[in-house]
Amino acid sequence: MTVATVTKQGPRTESSGLTGRHVLWSLIAFFGLIFAVNGYFLYAAISTYSGVVANEPYRKGLEYNQRIAADARQHELGWTESLDIAATRDTLMLDLKDKNGLPVVGLKSVRAAVGRPSTNKQDVIVDLDETAPGHYTATIPKLGDGEWLLSVNATPPANAAIDVYRLRKRIGLKP
Repeated sequence: MTVATVTKQGPRTESSGLTGRHVLWSLIAFFGLIFAVNGYFLYAAISTYSGVVANEPYRKGLEYNQRIAADARQHELGWTESLDIAATRDTLMLDLKDKNGLPVVGLKSVRAAVGRPSTNKQDVIVDLDETAPGHYTATIPKLGDGEWLLSVNATPPANAAIDVYRLRKRIGLKP
Protein backbone atom coordinates (compact mmCIF):
# COMPACT_ATOMS: atom_id res chain seq x y z
CA MET A 1 0.00 0.00 0.00
CA THR A 2 1.29 3.52 -0.95
CA VAL A 3 0.97 6.50 1.32
CA ALA A 4 0.94 9.99 -0.23
CA THR A 5 1.77 13.05 1.80
CA VAL A 6 0.15 16.25 0.78
CA THR A 7 1.54 19.50 2.04
CA LYS A 8 -0.02 22.82 1.50
CA GLN A 9 2.39 25.56 0.45
CA GLY A 10 1.48 29.15 1.03
CA PRO A 11 2.58 32.16 -1.00
CA ARG A 12 6.29 32.76 -1.18
CA THR A 13 7.48 35.76 0.70
CA GLU A 14 11.14 35.81 -0.26
CA SER A 15 12.46 35.95 -3.83
CA SER A 16 14.60 33.13 -5.02
CA GLY A 17 16.70 33.44 -8.21
CA LEU A 18 16.15 35.31 -11.42
CA THR A 19 12.70 36.52 -12.32
CA GLY A 20 11.23 37.97 -15.49
CA ARG A 21 11.29 41.44 -13.97
CA HIS A 22 15.05 41.18 -13.38
CA VAL A 23 15.63 40.12 -16.97
CA LEU A 24 13.47 42.96 -18.31
CA TRP A 25 15.28 45.67 -16.31
CA SER A 26 18.69 44.19 -17.15
CA LEU A 27 17.91 44.32 -20.90
CA ILE A 28 16.57 47.87 -20.64
CA ALA A 29 19.68 48.99 -18.73
CA PHE A 30 22.04 47.26 -21.18
CA PHE A 31 20.49 48.70 -24.33
CA GLY A 32 20.01 52.09 -22.65
CA LEU A 33 23.75 52.22 -21.97
CA ILE A 34 24.53 51.21 -25.58
CA PHE A 35 22.22 53.93 -26.96
CA ALA A 36 23.70 56.54 -24.60
CA VAL A 37 27.30 55.76 -25.63
CA ASN A 38 26.38 55.66 -29.34
CA GLY A 39 24.53 58.95 -28.95
CA TYR A 40 27.59 60.56 -27.37
CA PHE A 41 29.89 59.28 -30.15
CA LEU A 42 27.43 60.47 -32.80
CA TYR A 43 27.26 63.94 -31.23
CA ALA A 44 31.07 64.12 -30.92
CA ALA A 45 31.57 63.08 -34.55
CA ILE A 46 29.03 65.51 -35.99
CA SER A 47 30.02 68.49 -33.86
CA THR A 48 33.77 68.23 -34.47
CA TYR A 49 33.94 67.54 -38.21
CA SER A 50 32.11 69.67 -40.71
CA GLY A 51 32.56 67.23 -43.59
CA VAL A 52 34.07 69.93 -45.80
CA VAL A 53 37.19 68.64 -47.52
CA ALA A 54 37.91 71.73 -49.61
CA ASN A 55 36.55 75.25 -49.61
CA GLU A 56 34.97 76.12 -52.95
CA PRO A 57 35.64 72.75 -54.62
CA TYR A 58 33.74 73.70 -57.79
CA ARG A 59 35.87 76.80 -58.41
CA LYS A 60 39.05 74.86 -57.64
CA GLY A 61 37.98 72.21 -60.11
CA LEU A 62 37.50 74.80 -62.84
CA GLU A 63 41.01 76.17 -62.20
CA TYR A 64 42.67 72.74 -62.07
CA ASN A 65 44.42 73.03 -65.44
CA GLN A 66 45.83 76.44 -64.51
CA ARG A 67 47.12 74.93 -61.26
CA ILE A 68 48.87 72.11 -63.14
CA ALA A 69 50.50 74.67 -65.46
CA ALA A 70 51.62 76.76 -62.47
CA ASP A 71 53.18 73.67 -60.89
CA ALA A 72 55.06 72.97 -64.13
CA ARG A 73 56.38 76.57 -64.25
CA GLN A 74 57.39 76.30 -60.59
CA HIS A 75 59.25 73.05 -61.26
CA GLU A 76 61.12 74.65 -64.19
CA LEU A 77 62.52 77.33 -61.86
CA GLY A 78 64.50 74.67 -60.01
CA TRP A 79 64.19 76.40 -56.66
CA THR A 80 65.10 74.35 -53.60
CA GLU A 81 63.69 75.08 -50.21
CA SER A 82 64.30 74.22 -46.61
CA LEU A 83 61.28 74.79 -44.38
CA ASP A 84 61.56 74.05 -40.67
CA ILE A 85 60.48 74.96 -37.16
CA ALA A 86 63.11 76.16 -34.68
CA ALA A 87 63.95 73.94 -31.70
CA THR A 88 62.07 76.39 -29.47
CA ARG A 89 58.96 75.70 -31.61
CA ASP A 90 58.11 79.40 -31.91
CA THR A 91 59.95 80.37 -35.11
CA LEU A 92 59.24 79.33 -38.69
CA MET A 93 62.29 79.34 -40.96
CA LEU A 94 62.43 79.14 -44.77
CA ASP A 95 65.54 79.08 -46.96
CA LEU A 96 65.05 79.45 -50.73
CA LYS A 97 67.76 78.90 -53.33
CA ASP A 98 67.53 79.05 -57.13
CA LYS A 99 68.75 76.31 -59.47
CA ASN A 100 72.31 77.76 -59.32
CA GLY A 101 72.35 77.52 -55.51
CA LEU A 102 72.07 81.28 -55.01
CA PRO A 103 69.61 82.70 -52.46
CA VAL A 104 66.23 83.82 -53.79
CA VAL A 105 65.95 87.45 -52.73
CA GLY A 106 63.49 90.27 -53.21
CA LEU A 107 60.22 88.38 -52.93
CA LYS A 108 57.20 90.67 -52.68
CA SER A 109 55.58 88.61 -49.95
CA VAL A 110 56.01 85.29 -48.21
CA ARG A 111 52.97 84.08 -46.29
CA ALA A 112 52.72 80.84 -44.33
CA ALA A 113 49.84 78.93 -42.76
CA VAL A 114 50.66 76.66 -39.83
CA GLY A 115 48.02 74.25 -38.55
CA ARG A 116 47.00 70.74 -37.73
CA PRO A 117 46.23 68.46 -40.69
CA SER A 118 42.95 67.29 -39.17
CA THR A 119 41.35 70.55 -38.02
CA ASN A 120 41.59 74.28 -38.62
CA LYS A 121 41.01 75.29 -34.98
CA GLN A 122 44.73 75.97 -34.36
CA ASP A 123 45.57 77.48 -37.76
CA VAL A 124 47.81 80.54 -37.78
CA ILE A 125 48.72 82.67 -40.80
CA VAL A 126 51.96 84.67 -40.63
CA ASP A 127 54.05 86.81 -42.97
CA LEU A 128 57.73 85.85 -43.18
CA ASP A 129 60.40 88.55 -43.29
CA GLU A 130 63.70 88.24 -45.13
CA THR A 131 66.31 88.33 -42.34
CA ALA A 132 69.26 87.36 -44.57
CA PRO A 133 69.55 86.80 -48.33
CA GLY A 134 67.19 83.94 -49.13
CA HIS A 135 66.41 83.31 -45.44
CA TYR A 136 62.87 84.11 -44.29
CA THR A 137 61.58 83.84 -40.71
CA ALA A 138 58.43 84.52 -38.71
CA THR A 139 57.47 84.24 -35.07
CA ILE A 140 54.56 81.85 -34.49
CA PRO A 141 52.70 80.70 -31.39
CA LYS A 142 54.58 77.89 -29.66
CA LEU A 143 53.58 74.60 -31.28
CA GLY A 144 52.64 71.53 -29.27
CA ASP A 145 53.55 67.91 -29.89
CA GLY A 146 52.11 66.04 -32.85
CA GLU A 147 51.59 66.52 -36.59
CA TRP A 148 51.61 70.00 -38.16
CA LEU A 149 51.05 71.12 -41.74
CA LEU A 150 53.04 74.06 -43.11
CA SER A 151 51.86 75.80 -46.28
CA VAL A 152 53.86 78.65 -47.81
CA ASN A 153 52.97 80.98 -50.68
CA ALA A 154 55.81 83.19 -51.93
CA THR A 155 55.01 85.96 -54.39
CA PRO A 156 58.03 86.84 -56.58
CA PRO A 157 58.54 90.31 -58.09
CA ALA A 158 56.33 91.23 -61.04
CA ASN A 159 58.90 90.19 -63.68
CA ALA A 160 59.17 86.57 -62.42
CA ALA A 161 58.15 83.51 -64.45
CA ILE A 162 55.51 82.45 -61.91
CA ASP A 163 52.81 84.23 -59.94
CA VAL A 164 53.17 82.30 -56.69
CA TYR A 165 55.66 79.74 -55.41
CA ARG A 166 53.81 77.17 -53.29
CA LEU A 167 55.19 74.77 -50.74
CA ARG A 168 53.49 72.32 -48.39
CA LYS A 169 55.29 70.29 -45.78
CA ARG A 170 54.04 68.04 -43.01
CA ILE A 171 56.18 67.78 -39.89
CA GLY A 172 55.91 65.81 -36.69
CA LEU A 173 57.01 67.31 -33.40
CA LYS A 174 57.94 64.79 -30.74
CA PRO A 175 57.77 65.39 -26.98
